[in-house]
Amino acid sequence: MRAAVLVVLALLAGCASPNPELYTLAALPGPASPLALHGVELRRIGLAGYLDRPDIVRSSAGFRLKLADNQRWGEPLGGMLDRVFTEDLVERLPRTAVFAESGAISTAPDIVLEVDVQRFDAEADGTLVLVAQVAIRPADARHAAEARTLRLTATPATASTHDQVAAMSRALADLADRVVAMLAAFP
Repeated sequence: MRAAVLVVLALLAGCASPNPELYTLAALPGPASPLALHGVELRRIGLAGYLDRPDIVRSSAGFRLKLADNQRWGEPLGGMLDRVFTEDLVERLPRTAVFAESGAISTAPDIVLEVDVQRFDAEADGTLVLVAQVAIRPADARHAAEARTLRLTATPATASTHDQVAAMSRALADLADRVVAMLAAFP
């Protein structure tokens, strides 16, 4: 009887899935802008529903989603985007208080920044694509004074998930560069 129980337990242990590999996006250095605002509030970043999952979406080519095998985000992607994009903006706006609406600290901002990520995955050829709508408005206004849809691409060094996540971090940093340029041109 004991031998049968041990065999069953061994079989169950062999069927257990391995621990997933966890990934995170990272803020990347960028050019510091001389722009000095009292404060910029980043509203909670909107995220396309197909991306709102623990699994990393590798591509959405050919009307199909391809997920990374046993490779997941270390935290919910929406919250991670809020955190990392805020860090990217802080790096680029050292003379401005930048804070995320989802964070614990805030101040009265001059500018409200809204971002809606509509796509953040790879094309069939492996090129990473980030499509985001960005709106900038004065904090006391009800409607966006300036809004744009931005499409950015990055090429991963290899087809690995690690390199795709690194390319995603670069694309997010490039988005921060574009947003800072929009802020500098904002009346």
